[in-house]
Amino acid sequence: MDTVKDTINTLLGRKPSGPKVRYGVVGAGWISQSSFMPGVGQTSNSVLTVLVSDDAEKREKLGKQYNLKSYTYDQFPQVLEDCQCDAFYIATPNNQHRRFAVPALEKGYHVLLEKPMEVTEEDCEAILAAQKKSGAKLMIAYRLHHEPGTLDIIERVRKGDIGDPRIFSSVFTHNLKPENHRAKQGFDAGPIPDMGVYPINAVRNIFGLEPIEVTAIGFKTPGHEFLQMEHDTISVTLRFPGDRMAQFVAGYAGAAGESYKIVGTKGDIDVNPAYTWANNGINIAYKIKINGKEDSKSFPETDHFGGETEYLSECILNNCDPESDGEEGLLDVRVVIAIKKSLEGNGKTIKLEPYDRKKRPTLDLAKKLPLAKTPTTFIGRDSQQPSAD
Repeated sequence: MDTVKDTINTLLGRKPSGPKVRYGVVGAGWISQSSFMPGVGQTSNSVLTVLVSDDAEKREKLGKQYNLKSYTYDQFPQVLEDCQCDAFYIATPNNQHRRFAVPALEKGYHVLLEKPMEVTEEDCEAILAAQKKSGAKLMIAYRLHHEPGTLDIIERVRKGDIGDPRIFSSVFTHNLKPENHRAKQGFDAGPIPDMGVYPINAVRNIFGLEPIEVTAIGFKTPGHEFLQMEHDTISVTLRFPGDRMAQFVAGYAGAAGESYKIVGTKGDIDVNPAYTWANNGINIAYKIKINGKEDSKSFPETDHFGGETEYLSECILNNCDPESDGEEGLLDVRVVIAIKKSLEGNGKTIKLEPYDRKKRPTLDLAKKLPLAKTPTTFIGRDSQQPSAD
């Protein structure tokens, strides 16, 4: 690479040479194959050019299907030197995010990083430091920050439609397949980092506040010894400023279900389904009751993964900072770590330092891209849907 150009890239982030941002995919499991890779094709400003995977079958077949240059994980330093992409979508297991995000960001590559950001606050801070060093864009893949229904709910609460929001309650469960890698990695790939980040992120942005206390209790479902973790179902209570409270359950050993309810001083909003995306045949919908009067609203299918990618590409092309940045990812991870500490302390309440986040999702972030066609076959190991439901 040209030395001057390399220096600029590592100081200011890479500037795409064409009208579309070129993406490399790191980790070609189910989420990449089922949703991200098809979703990129729905955008107007993004294209796939690189695949990084340790599965030879994926490199061969997906590389051919999408016309990608393919590499192994150990070849990642070479990927960074070859300059075949401008940004990376990183969807490896959670504890591998830092391994790829830090060197990519330090070289000026932009990063769309799957949630949770990492498994420790130290790892998150290292990723943030790499982003600040180069000026590249770092966005955590909170696809619901661009989903019209979710943004409508946040806006209605923010406007005061249900009065002062006081209580948030949620359940998010499914039966995890025994062969999925999440069944074998303990807490760090368990229901809280995998599913609990959804209610955590939802309530933080619905209240527009950060929690100050965390309490958690864990359970082990009989007959689910194949789930190699101390707790396969976890109940969490969060205290927020002004004595607002949130409670949620996340679990790997129950029938598929996802919902949340917000109770305010004048009414409530009941959201079901709440967290999934449309290629599962399910759309975000809610019922609202204000002063005893009921109404309901559902939202059309949109491509969540295409939407978040189009948004990040806009940020890259227009040199603006994404809303769901590294700070947003870190604030969720600090709650996840507090839940882990509470479980280790047999339900001990863990206090968090007060924090004032300035950025929040707003209606103008909504994306309404048409839904991509879901592939009918998936390639290689760990490429099947995690849920047995």
